[in-house]
Order: sequence, then structure tokens, then C-alpha cells
Amino acid sequence: MTLISPMVDKDKTAERVRARIESGGRDPKDIGFRWLMLATLLFSLLVLAVLVVDVVGDSWSVLSSRLGDFLANPLRSRSDEAGVFTGLRGTFWIGIFVICLSFPIGIGAAIYLEEYATDSWFTRLVDVNIRNLAGVPSVVYGILGFTIFVGLLDGPFGEDGAFGKTTVAGGLTLAVLSLPVVIITSAEAIRAVPQSLREAGYGVGATKWEVVRNHVLPYAAPGILTGTLLSLARALGEAAPLILVGAIRGRLGSNAGFFELGQLREQFTAMPILITEYATKPGDDWVPVTAAAIVILLLVVLGFNAVAVLLRNRFEAKREGK
Repeated sequence: MTLISPMVDKDKTAERVRARIESGGRDPKDIGFRWLMLATLLFSLLVLAVLVVDVVGDSWSVLSSRLGDFLANPLRSRSDEAGVFTGLRGTFWIGIFVICLSFPIGIGAAIYLEEYATDSWFTRLVDVNIRNLAGVPSVVYGILGFTIFVGLLDGPFGEDGAFGKTTVAGGLTLAVLSLPVVIITSAEAIRAVPQSLREAGYGVGATKWEVVRNHVLPYAAPGILTGTLLSLARALGEAAPLILVGAIRGRLGSNAGFFELGQLREQFTAMPILITEYATKPGDDWVPVTAAAIVILLLVVLGFNAVAVLLRNRFEAKREGK
């Protein structure tokens, strides 16, 4: 006898079963916890919105009247002439150092620890120390940069009394600061790759490097990009390490262009230092200037975050075959 099964929509059946499982027997504590988490999220967004609105409101008189001059002028003694060009230039080159040094070294270290290193006491010791370094205050990295990089660069790069307090020293210091975060976020993204994906590669005869290059890294790329670019955004907002390695809080003697390589061996400043200098000046006329500098730095950080989101979406779409 032939059994004829009725036509059943599997998708609708699965949805009904899932809905019954999720709706039935819900604990009141679970409901309360969900509402508490939602309240904390809304409160955080409210605080962020109030801060952004307040800063943008204070800066509007500068951004609406002289945005071009504000971006092109360096630090000046008069509030109506002050700008952020030197700060943007220093922040740009520091970001280049972080991208070119911290990213490849950190991602390479994460690949080795997750894919090649054996589970030994030495590997666990290295992993614990990397996680501890990620929580070290930034001022400690400033001391490290002053001790090593400023002294190391005193001879070949420092000139005119700079004593090695150059853009190179600042960039190297922030690259070291962001390195533990890059390693941790990249390792977590690689660890999240399903083991079945690796086994499928080995099953068709791929080598270890081919599996890592063609399967593991493309799958982990969204998480790696998000973590690395967020660490870059954090590095660009640090002020304490730059103060210790000799960032200038006044006017620079050099008028080098934005992309001139000669400025790498000269004294420098950056956006966090510039904001600190504007905020400490007396008088209410400096408040809009300080707020405008904060808005510019926020836009730079949001720009990097936007790049991270776009790259992550692109790799996720490629991973899903869209």
C-alpha cells in the first residue's frame, strides 16, 4: 500500500513551531530583563544624542560661516582665525602608521595563534598577555613611546631641537597601542569560522594555507575589518600618548603640505591635542572653535566607521553569494 503524504509547507510549519516555542512558557524575569536591556539602550542613545546636539549647536556659528577657512588654517592666537589643518594633517599620518603597521602585524599574529600555533602553555601565556595589554591605560603606551621611539629617533630623524619627538614617534606609539585590540578582534573573528568550512577544504585536497586564504579569511573578513577599523578610530582619539611623545600644543614652525613626507621627521600635533589646546583657552569666543574641532574629529571617526560598515556588508554579501 502506498502512503500519500499531504502537501505541507515546511517553511510555514517551521515558523509555527518556532513561534510556539518562543511564545509559550515565557518567564516574567525574562520579560523584565529584556525591557531593562532595551531601557539601557534607549538611555545610551539619548545621552549620545544630547551630547551631539549640544556640540553641533555650539559649533554651528563656526561651521556655517567659515568652514573652509577653519579646515585650511592652522592654530592661531585669535579665535576668528584658528583652524584645524595641522591637527588633521598629524591625525592623517598617524592613521597611516596604524594602518600600515598595526593592521598587518595584528592580523598576521591572529592567524598564527588561531590556525598554526599549538595549544601549549606558551601560546596560552601569549594570549593572556595580549589581552592584558589591551586593557593597559594609554598613558603607559605614551611612556613606552617616549622611552623607545623618541630616544631611538633622536639621531636619524630629530632635528632643530626636536629630540626625536616627530610624527614617526607618534605614529609608532599609537600603532603599538592599537596592536593588542587588532589581534584580539581578529582572533575572535577567525575563531568564529565554522570548523566544517576548514574540513571541507581539507576534504578536496587543499593545503593549510589555501584553506586559510580562500576560506577562513574571506569568512572572517567582516569581523576583522570591523574590529581593526574601530581600533583605528580609538587610536585617532587618544591624546595622552601623543602628549608624552612630544606633540606640540602651539603653532608649528613648518608649513608643510598635507601629503609632504618631509613632515614625518618634524614636530607634529594632532586633533586631540588641538582640541585640548582650544578648550583650555580663556574666553567664550573659543567655545565654538573647540566644539567645531570636536565635530570635525567625530566626522573623521564616523568616516572610518562607515568604511568598516561598507566593507563588512560587501564581504558578507560575497560570503552569502549575493
